[in-house]
Parts: sequence; structure tokens; C-alpha cells
Amino acid sequence: MSVVLLLFLLIPLAGIAMAMRVRRGAALFWLSLAVVLLDDLCLLVGMSDLPVCLPITTAGGWFYLDALSGWHLLVMLLVFTASSLFALVYFRADLASDRLSIATARRYNQLWLGSLWTMTLTLLANNIGLMWVGMEATTLVTAFLVSIYPKPAAIEAMWKYLIICSVGIAFAFVGTLLVAAALPSGGAGSQQLFWTQLMTTGGYNHLLLKAAFLFSLVGFGTKAGLAPTHTWLPDAHSQAPGPVSAMFSGFMLNAALYCIMRHGAIVNHALGSDMFTGRLYIFFGLMSIVVSAAFILHQRDIKRLLAYHSVEHLGIITLGLGLGPAGCFAALLHTVNHSLCKSLSFFAAGRLGQLYGSHDMDRIRGALRNAPLWGIALVGSLLALIGVAPFSIFISEYLLVKAAIDRQAIAVIVIFLVGSGVIFVSALGHLIPMAWGEGQMLSKKHCSVSAVIVVTVLLSLLLFLGLFLPVPIRNFLDQAAFLTGGVQ
Repeated sequence: MSVVLLLFLLIPLAGIAMAMRVRRGAALFWLSLAVVLLDDLCLLVGMSDLPVCLPITTAGGWFYLDALSGWHLLVMLLVFTASSLFALVYFRADLASDRLSIATARRYNQLWLGSLWTMTLTLLANNIGLMWVGMEATTLVTAFLVSIYPKPAAIEAMWKYLIICSVGIAFAFVGTLLVAAALPSGGAGSQQLFWTQLMTTGGYNHLLLKAAFLFSLVGFGTKAGLAPTHTWLPDAHSQAPGPVSAMFSGFMLNAALYCIMRHGAIVNHALGSDMFTGRLYIFFGLMSIVVSAAFILHQRDIKRLLAYHSVEHLGIITLGLGLGPAGCFAALLHTVNHSLCKSLSFFAAGRLGQLYGSHDMDRIRGALRNAPLWGIALVGSLLALIGVAPFSIFISEYLLVKAAIDRQAIAVIVIFLVGSGVIFVSALGHLIPMAWGEGQMLSKKHCSVSAVIVVTVLLSLLLFLGLFLPVPIRNFLDQAAFLTGGVQ
């Protein structure tokens, strides 16, 4: 299994090198899909042994896979697989019309595989310094995907993303240094910062460690899109191509939150309690829900609307992390539910934006009549996003509320339900005219096989996980929740 772990890091790099030899635009997108599918195959080969093999270390302990990183790895590959398949649909017309040149297509796919590699590095790094390097690398690589079509608004969004997230990651770097400073003297060099070592060490300076978590939460939280440091997110999501927006919201934000989980677990271990981290998780989670509710109410651009839904749902995940073991379980389940749902919603928004020539919700009318497949995708994904049963997000939000009730966090429940209620009504107010309203009639568009597969599989997964949670997944989530530090 340790060989498979290294393959996760080597396969994307091989794909980047192979892209240099490809001379056809469409073939580049098929290459990216093949690379992601090969990673999927490696995961499937290893999954049969994961329950008995975890945790796994390799390369002298520098790379590490446990239930928490394994869960995020699974979510990442689901998002990249769906997004790579959707890219074949999204870029088809631009490739045919030469709006997307061979050079640009090559750059896009190399950056795409580079994003896969940097996020894999973040998840598999055992050293928290190397984990920080991986997270910083995601910023540098993904920024140029935002402006793959170099329009003024896209370039502005790219720079805003680079500057704000780089400042945030600098805060996270200070947090990493403070963790090292909080360690007792007489460590073992770079191995001091191995997460496995940090979780068995005692004698921390508690004041420095608390400061480290504050810096890490604000720093990585900026990249995760938590309010109030979320301001880069609506611009970047609205200007990026559809597959990129789906990858950003579907997993990159989760990768940043994963880094926070790792730092939070260290603090919980050192303090012997999750009270300090829990209060901060709850504060930033509720703030993100309330801020997103205010902005969702008045949005006119569909991709910006979905971006604020990302702020909301990352806030929900963060809130769950502050509600003990049951809350951590709900948060991790919500991670995959949100990723699947948000990927599908950005696919629908991106494709409808191409068909209608605009992302303005006032111009997107009658989607179910004009483009039935993408209209169904839009309706299904938005209903799932606002927690309508029997979609899976309803289940994870229900479990989160139950965790809050068990902790008698009445104020938390009230704020969460009020914010979610405002978002529910606002989102329906946007959705109904887009799906059933009267507007311009579009000419019939052919639905490709890949488009049908993407929509059908994602909607089916959202329904399946809302109706049934297999025992192996439940056990895997229990292990991952324990590692977040939520279980005492």
C-alpha cells in the first residue's frame, strides 16, 4: 500500500510531462481524465486493504495516510473525476472554434494536473511544514486557472485571489512556526513537525500553541473561504471556467479546512479538551452562515450565488467541528455531500451560462424547457444545497443539529436555523424563475454522453447518500472524526 501512496504523487507529474507531447486540444482533456481515472484505480486497489492497513507511512515517515486524509483523498478524486469529465463538454465548442488554442489547452491541463498534485501533497504530507507548502502551492497553481481566458475581470479576480490568499497563507506559516516554538526543547529535527510525532508529544507551551491555532485558523480559513476573509471567493468563482469553479468549491476549500483540522487536533491533544478550538470553530462557522445569508439574498449572478453557498457550507462544516464527536462526524459527511452537490451546481451554471450567453439570473429563464438536462441538474443541485430531503445534505445538517442539541447549544441552533431559513427562501426565489420562468427560447442542444453520465451519477449519489449510509463508510467516518480531535 505504501507504493500506492507514492503513485498518488507520481501519476499527476507523469501526466504533466506527457502533456508536452500531445498536439491535439481534445486529446489533452482526455489525457487529464485518464490521469485522474488512473488515480481512481490506485485508490480502488488500495481500498480493499485500507481498513486493516491504516495508518500508512512511507518515504521515511514524510508521507502519511490515515482515515482523515483517506476520506479527503476520496472526496478529492470524486470531484476531479467529475470535473475532468465535464471539461470535455464545457470546452468542446471552444476547441472546435479555436477560441481555446492548443497552447492554452496544454497550459490549462498542466495546471489542472498540477492542482491535483499539490492537493494530493497537502493531504499526504505528515510534516505540517510540508503540508503548508502544499497548500501554498495550490494557490500559485490554481490562480492561473481563473484567468485561462484572459478577460480584464478574470485577471482582476486572479490577482485578488493571489494577494488575499497569499496573505492568509502567510498567517498560516506563522501558525506553523508557533507550533514549532510551542514544542518542548530537545526535539528530533524536522521530525518534530511530523503530525504523528506532534500527536504523541507532551509538555507544550499552551499559550504559544493557542496563538498558533489562531493564526492557522485565520490563515487557512482565508483559503477555505470562511467569513470575514472570504472576499476573494465570489470573484474567483464567478470568473473561472465551470470545471475550475467546481474544483475550487468542490474540494480546494476542503483542502484548506483539512489543514485546520490537523492543527486543531494537535491543540486538542495538548490541552486535553476541545473547548478552546470548539468555540473558535463555532464562532467562524456561524459568522460564515450569517454573512452568506445576507449576500445570497441579493445576488444576480448565478456563479456568485453559488460562491456564497460555498461560504455557507464551509461554515456549516466548521460549525460541526466545534460540536464534539457527533458534530465532527456530521461535518465530515457534509464534506462529501457539499462537494458532490456543488460540483453539479457549477456544472449546470457553467453550461447554462454558455447556452444563454450570460450568468445573469435575470436572463436565465425556463432552463427546464430550453435545456432539460442542465435544468434538471440546476434544480436538483440547488434543492440539495438548501437541504431539501431526501438529498444527502439534509441528513448531514440534521446530524449537525442533533449534535448541537446533545451539547445543549441552543443559541447555536437558533442562529443556524435562522441563517439556513433565510438562505432556503432566498435560493428558492432565485431558482423558480430560472427553472420555470418565461424567457428567450434556445435552439435544441445535443446532450453528449459524458454530460448525461456526469449529471446522472452525481444526482444518484446525492440521493443514495441521503437514503442510505453504508456501514463501511460510517466506520470510515467514525475513524476520521476521531482523528479531528473531536473524540476525547
